[in-house]
This record gives sequence, structure tokens and C-alpha cells, in this order.
Amino acid sequence: MNAISPTPLIPESAPFTPAQRAWLNGFLAGLYGGAEATPAPAPEAEDFPWHDPALDLAERLALAEGKPKPRRLMAAMAQLDCGQCGYICQTYAEALTSGAETSASLCVPGGKPTAKALKSLLAEAAPLAVPAPPKPTGPLGEPVRFLAATRLTGPASAKDVRHVTLDLAGTGLAYQPGDSLGIAAENDPALVDAVMATLAADPTFRPVLLRERDIARPLDRTTDLLAGAAKDPREAAMLRKLSDGDDDAEPKDADLLDLLQAFPSARPPLVDLIASLPALKPRLYSIASSPLPTPGKVELCIGVVQAERRERRRDGIASCHLAFRATPDQPLRAHIHPSHFRLPENPETPIIMIGPGTGIAPFRAFLQHRAATGAQGRNWLFFGDQRSATDFLFRPEIEAWREDGLLTSLSLAWSRDGVQKVYVQDRMRESAADLWRWLQDGAHVYVCGDASRMAKDVDTALRVIAMQQGKMNADQARDWIVALARQHRYQRDIY
Repeated sequence: MNAISPTPLIPESAPFTPAQRAWLNGFLAGLYGGAEATPAPAPEAEDFPWHDPALDLAERLALAEGKPKPRRLMAAMAQLDCGQCGYICQTYAEALTSGAETSASLCVPGGKPTAKALKSLLAEAAPLAVPAPPKPTGPLGEPVRFLAATRLTGPASAKDVRHVTLDLAGTGLAYQPGDSLGIAAENDPALVDAVMATLAADPTFRPVLLRERDIARPLDRTTDLLAGAAKDPREAAMLRKLSDGDDDAEPKDADLLDLLQAFPSARPPLVDLIASLPALKPRLYSIASSPLPTPGKVELCIGVVQAERRERRRDGIASCHLAFRATPDQPLRAHIHPSHFRLPENPETPIIMIGPGTGIAPFRAFLQHRAATGAQGRNWLFFGDQRSATDFLFRPEIEAWREDGLLTSLSLAWSRDGVQKVYVQDRMRESAADLWRWLQDGAHVYVCGDASRMAKDVDTALRVIAMQQGKMNADQARDWIVALARQHRYQRDIY
């Protein structure tokens, strides 16, 4: 197939309103990017060209240069509107600007680069008066019943991945493939008790530390408070380094107990310390089922988070609660978090799904849904993990879908099975010509998984494929990726 030209974009200097420019760019993306594509809807209000996860941080900041501070702060965020911060990107930026939010470290997908960029932007002007930290907000959800957390990985696997099933009967909760489920879980009771003992805290504070405040992820406002209370100057200096995100600051990846043990001279009033902690927000998990074959239930694919640091085991709040402590007689609170991650409206549109590890979750939902609806579009799954013998999640279902033809193509990558490590992006490059043909046929590309490494490597692989197969230069490949994303043909559910 002949290579197509890269998608042109209407420059910001052209004599169009932001809404007109967005519509025209969508039209051009449809014209150049595939037969089925349709113009993107015009935005209802303001156009945010930097609100695009396909752009890197420097590109987004450059696009927002000269804009009001809330827009520049917004450009520094991960652009996913994932809800993990308790806001969306725009409202988080506005809350930081007004002082309603005091922590610049809430953007989980953006990590340290985003936090540093936000602090730098916030420091450009005199700080506003800082109000008390906001009270916990957000959806409380409905009580759902825990049914099971079956291990998917083999006994010899280095990972513990669970297939979690929850009963939605009587809740009124409804979801679509691609949505996420927010689960409100308690902190590890043993960690709460250790914090209480270290502080010699009154028992009346235990329910707050157990259910309302996140003691596993103290924020910069907590280390600022501790620094101000520290009687030892060396402890105060190190705490300020932690607040500033200094790479040399210790202890790294500290929870509240770490901080209390490392800085015994830092003891602010307990009420102030608790108020500085972030609210214990629901943990969001990509739903791994379609409601059609599993009515009244929702299924998840959850990696159990456990690590050893400083001679102490650290447990993920929700993952370990579901894996080890949840029981059918103790309801969980949950809510549906609607997503942009959606199957194409046309069931004949081909889809390319790239999801190693627990990133398989929404693609299991997609495939279940396409099987249940009889969708005729071709389906290509890229999946992998460490070892095929122990880490092939949902193997019977995936192999059955390949046998019956629902999966047109299946590309597997195992990083520990051979002498050389093989990842999904390697399989993409090996199949570059076929991938390019699918894209020219109007395929939608979906990526789910780790934001810091895998998603970046997949994005790079797509650009390389565009350059090799589409005969583009680097700038043209970048514009093509951006146009694909704006046309909703390149969607990412990354964290």
C-alpha cells in the first residue's frame, strides 16, 4: 500500500475561532487518517491544545506559554483526566491557583516531573494565603458485595495478580467496557496501629486514620508541616528537601510511619498533622468485564502491590485489602468512573489493543463485548509479561478467542522466557507493515498500562512505524500521532 501524507493541522495563527480550528483539524484527521474517521466535535467552551497525552511535558508547556497561570499549570499535568488526584486536570490547576488545593504532588501519572513543574510555576508569583486543607470529597459510592479474588498468576510467578469479582445486585451501578471502578478501601490496620503507637495518639483518632486519611502517601504539605515543627535543624532541612522533591532526600517513598520514625523531633499538633494528610480516595481499576455476559457483576484484574523497604513490608491499600482482607459479609463502597476509553461506534472498525500485564483488563472487556454483540471488526491484541508459563493472564479465554476467530491476531511478548528481553513494543516493530495496513484501514489503537515506561515505549514505536512505513520525518510522525489522538483513534488508559 502506498504511504499516505502526514495529517496537516490548521495553525493557531489561521483566522478561525478555537472551535472552528478544532473541527477543521478533526476533518483533516479523518481525511488523512483513515476511511472511517469522522470530524471531532467542536469543544463546547475553551480550546486546550496542550490537553493531549500524546504530547510530552515540554511540548505542552510550550503550547501554554503566555497563557494564564491555571492553563500553564494544567499543561504540566499528565492530561489524562484520570481522576486519581480527585479532580480533572483543569479543575486541579484552578484549585492550585486559587489556593483551595495546597499540594502539587497529586498527579499520579505525571509523577515527579509534573510535581516539579507545578512547584516551579507556582513559585513564579507570591503565594496566596493558604486555607486549611480541603475536607475529603468525592463519590462515596454504593455498597457492593465482594465475591472472590482468584489468583491468575502461577505459584512460581514473581507477581500476584488477582481476578476480582464483585456483586452489583441492588446497587443501580451500570458500566460500559472501558470504564473504571473506584473502590474505597481501608488502610492496613497494622500500619494504622503502628502510627498510633508512635504518636501515642488518643484512640478516638484511629477511625480517621483507618478510613479517611491516606497514611501511605503523605504529600508535600505534610513534610512542610513536619519541617516547621522539627526541633532538630538537620531533620528540618531534610524534610524541606523531601518537600522540594530533591532526589537526594531520604527516606525515599516514605509513608507516614517512615517520616515519624526518621524525624522524631518533628511532632506538630496531631489535629494539624491529620489535616495535612491527603484524603483516602477510592482506588480506580480498569474494569475487566462486559456487562452483557456478566450481568449484575463486575470483574477486575488487580496486581497485588507489596514491597520490602527499610525492613518493613509495604502493602498496597486497595489491592491487599481485596486480596487478603475482604470477605463477602463486609460490603465495599464502590462507584463507576466513566472513561473516554471506548470501543468504536462502528462495530466493523478494526481495533489494536496493547496491554501487557494487568493492562489486559479493559481489553478482556472489549473482547467479551464484541463477542456478545457479534461485532465483525478485526481485533489484534498485544499482550505480554515476564513468563508465559506463569503470567499468561486469562490464557484459556484468550486462546479460545484466537481459535474461534474473534482475535484476528495475537502478538505475545515474554520478557524472561529467552536470552533477550522481548516487550510488546518489540512485537509492534516486528509487525510494522501489518500494523500500518490496519491503521490505513481505519483501526483504532488502545494502550493500557504503565505510564512511565511502557506507554512511552509504545508511543515511540508508533512514531517509528509512521516514519518507516509512512515515509514521514520525525515532526510529521509527531503530528500524525497527535491527529490520531484528537480523532479518538489513539486512546490511552495509563497510570
